[in-house]
Amino acid sequence: MKSDTVFKLAFNDMLSLVNEAGIGATVPSENELSARLGVSRTTVRKVLSQLNARGYVSGQGRNRSVLSQVPNGAHFPQTETIPAFQQVEKHFMEWMLRGDTKPGTQINELEMARAFGVGTTGIREFLNRFRRFGLIEKRPNAGWLFKGFTEDFAVELFEIREMFELRSAQALAALPQGSPIWDELTELKAEHHALLADIGDRYQDFSDLDNRFHRLINAAVPNRFIDDFYDIITVIFHYHYQWNKRDERQRNEAAILEHLIYIEALFSQDSARVRAACDLHLASAKTTMLAAFSPY
Repeated sequence: MKSDTVFKLAFNDMLSLVNEAGIGATVPSENELSARLGVSRTTVRKVLSQLNARGYVSGQGRNRSVLSQVPNGAHFPQTETIPAFQQVEKHFMEWMLRGDTKPGTQINELEMARAFGVGTTGIREFLNRFRRFGLIEKRPNAGWLFKGFTEDFAVELFEIREMFELRSAQALAALPQGSPIWDELTELKAEHHALLADIGDRYQDFSDLDNRFHRLINAAVPNRFIDDFYDIITVIFHYHYQWNKRDERQRNEAAILEHLIYIEALFSQDSARVRAACDLHLASAKTTMLAAFSPY
C-alpha cells in the first residue's frame, strides 16, 4: 500500500501550528493553510477532519478554533513522512547492500514495490533515472536487469565527484555561523561518534550515514543537476564499499575516523585544512572503490 506521505507531513506541520496558536485561537482559513502547509485544499480538509476527530480542533468552516493542546506522541513518525522517491532510494540501497546484489540480477517492479511498500510507478521512475547511465537495462516483457559497473565507468564518475565535492566543502566552510547547516553538521558528528562506539554490531549502518554526510556537504551549493547526479554516485560508491566484503568493518571504521577529521576541518573554516581533509577522504574512498574490482 502506498503511504500518504503528503498528508502525514502536512498533519505533523499542522500540529505544530495548533500548539503555537494555543487553546481558543481561531484556525486559519483553508486557503491560508494550503499556502502555509504547501499542500492542496483537499489535503488541508483531510488534515482538519483528522484534527477534529482527535479533539484538537472544533467547529466548521471559518468558525474552527483550537480545542486542546496536542499531546506528545501525536505526530506521525518521521519514517512515515519521507517522500516516496526517498523511500525507494533508501530501500533500493539496502536491497543492494544487504542483499549482496551482483551484476545480472533480475529486478521485478511488482515484487520490489511490494517489498518496499510503495507503488510500482515510484519504482519505475527510480529505475529509469539509472537506465540512462547504462547501470540498469529494461528488458521487453522481462522486467529489469541490474548490469553492475565497469572500472572505467566508476573512475570517470569519481573524477566528477572530486571536482564538485571540494567546491561544496569550501563553500560550506565559508558559511556564517548562524547558518542551520552547522547544527546539522553537529548532529551528524554525534551520530558518527555513536556509530564508532558500536561499530562491531552496526558497521553496515555506515552506508546511510556516509550518504547523509556527503549530501549535507553538497547542499552548501544547491545545484539541481548535482543533486540528480549524486543519486548515481550514491549507488556507485556505496555498492562497491559493500561488494568488496574483505575487511568491511575495518574499512568503515577508518572512513568514520576520516569523516570526523573532515568535520573538524569544516568547523575550523580553514580553507587549506578543509581541502586537505577532503583530499584525504576522497583518495581513500577511491582506493576502496578500485579494490572492489580486484578479485584478490
